Amino acid sequence: MPTQPTLRRGRETDLPRVLALIQELAAYERAPEAVTNTLEMMRLDGFGPTPIFGFFVLESGDDLVGLALYYTAYSTWKGRMLYLEDLVVTEAARRGGFGRQLFEAVVAEARRTGAQRMKWQVLDWNEPAIKFYKKLGANIEGEWLNGNLTAEQLEQW
Repeated sequence: MPTQPTLRRGRETDLPRVLALIQELAAYERAPEAVTNTLEMMRLDGFGPTPIFGFFVLESGDDLVGLALYYTAYSTWKGRMLYLEDLVVTEAARRGGFGRQLFEAVVAEARRTGAQRMKWQVLDWNEPAIKFYKKLGANIEGEWLNGNLTAEQLEQW
């Protein structure tokens, strides 16, 4: 990697590379055909009149090496929650602490917006991701291993 990546909020001009990172993740998760999202959909949903998702990126030179895409959800029992849809670091940039940087950015966003919990999913066979989330103190449970940080855990960050 030519330079130390810079963490920042995503911009509309990032969307082509963001979609490429999503497709890279889908290939890793053995489901490349499952991505049906398009740039047009992402532009409307992320930057249209009523944005429904946000994201952080790690930028290295002219490229993006990491992505954390999230959206606000609502729990009838707990209220506002932040859902981490995808956390992706390119293979070449892994093991440099970049996944943690992205995760911390989403935790900070959850706290900033008053979220009562943060949730995400991880495939039960994805041992590196499971170890990563457990190392960060997350609760991992179930068949489609759902992770979350409670309001107390978010406060401890």
